[in-house]
Amino acid sequence: MPRRRNGSRPRTHHNGRQRVAQEAARIMLDHGIRDYGVAKRKAAERLGVRDIGQLPRNTEIQNALVEYRRLFHGDRHTVRLRTLRQAALEALRFFEPFSPRLVGAVLDGSADDHSAVAIHVFADAPEELALFLEERTIPFDMEQRRMRYTRDEEEDYPVYRFAAGDVNVDVTVFPAGAIRRAPLSPVDGRPMRRLDQRGLETLLENDGPDPG
Repeated sequence: MPRRRNGSRPRTHHNGRQRVAQEAARIMLDHGIRDYGVAKRKAAERLGVRDIGQLPRNTEIQNALVEYRRLFHGDRHTVRLRTLRQAALEALRFFEPFSPRLVGAVLDGSADDHSAVAIHVFADAPEELALFLEERTIPFDMEQRRMRYTRDEEEDYPVYRFAAGDVNVDVTVFPAGAIRRAPLSPVDGRPMRRLDQRGLETLLENDGPDPG
């Protein structure tokens, strides 16, 4: 009986995870799913994968998302990302009294047509943001979002959602003293990267001029 080559099983597991990651990325882009866990479970079901060891990490799915966009969306994704970042800059200027910070897919470049501009703001009371929007006659929806800081520490924060033209904006309100403590990213489990107005202006400058 021929002997199995050393390393064949790890390579098989890697290939299996890669297939699931690619399918999960396609599902997220085609159906606007934002939850990595939901996408990977749907992908595994479609591919008939039952081995939990072949489920990819969130970072593997994010890498597959970037590659999928590069191959199938190309320039269109570049244009859309710049549009979202310009909208984010306007939002940071608009919410300047609340020390706003850009986070998420628009910041890291993984945004797609379904992505909202995600912003963290800081206030003594969450109601301050509601009043700010109401005074400017901006209709909004409000929900609660759970953020994780450690394995055992979670907090719920209000999120105000509204539309600015064809761009959706999600604004999460944190206590004023929380500006130096970012919650963990659902993608890689590290503290979320936050970018202020000046940082985003620099990012847009480095992206180059508007495509035309």
